Amino acid sequence: MSVRVLVIPEDPTFNGHILAPLVRALIADTGRRSAQVHVLANPRVQGYVQARHAIRNRLISRYRWYDLWLFFPDADRANDDAMRRLEDELGDQEIPLLCCPAQPEVEIYACAAFRRDLRDMKRTWADIRADPRLKESVFEPLLEKHGDPDLPGAGRERMTTQSVKNLSLLYRLCPELKDLRDRIAAQLTAQ
Repeated sequence: MSVRVLVIPEDPTFNGHILAPLVRALIADTGRRSAQVHVLANPRVQGYVQARHAIRNRLISRYRWYDLWLFFPDADRANDDAMRRLEDELGDQEIPLLCCPAQPEVEIYACAAFRRDLRDMKRTWADIRADPRLKESVFEPLLEKHGDPDLPGAGRERMTTQSVKNLSLLYRLCPELKDLRDRIAAQLTAQ
C-alpha cells in the first residue's frame, strides 16, 4: 500500500526540491518503498507564520485524507514546545502531523554530501549547523559548484539525492532526521 505524504515547507519554491527526495528516502527507510510525496504548493505559503496559519486553518479540508503530514520549518522560529503544541492541535482533529525543525534551515540537508567542500571552506559541520546565515555563506557556494541552473530548483534535488545516498551519515550529521524517521515509522505502524 502506498503512503500519501504531504510535505509542508516554509516556502515550496526551492525547499520543495530539497524536501521531496529527502522525504522519499526517509519513508523508504521505514520499509515503505512506495510513497506519494506531495510538496504543498497550493496554497502557496511563504515563511513560518504563513505555513503555521495554513496548517491550522486552510489545509485540513483539502488534505485531510493524506496518511501523514510533515512540516519542515527552519529552527530559528520553530521551538520544540510550539511544534509539539501544533502536532497535538492537529492530532485532536485526527491529522497525523509531525514537525521537524531543520537546524538551522532545510538547506543543511543538501549540504551533507559535500563535506569535503566544507573542509576546503575551512568550515566544520558543527560550525555550519550553528550558522544563522547558512543559506548565504555555505549553501549558495555549494549550489553554485554542484547545482545546475538549467534544472528545476537549480540542482537542489540532485544535491539532496547525493546526501540521502548515505542515510546513516545524514542521520548522524542531522539527528533531527533520525528522530523524524523513527517517528514516521511509529506513525505508519500505528495506522
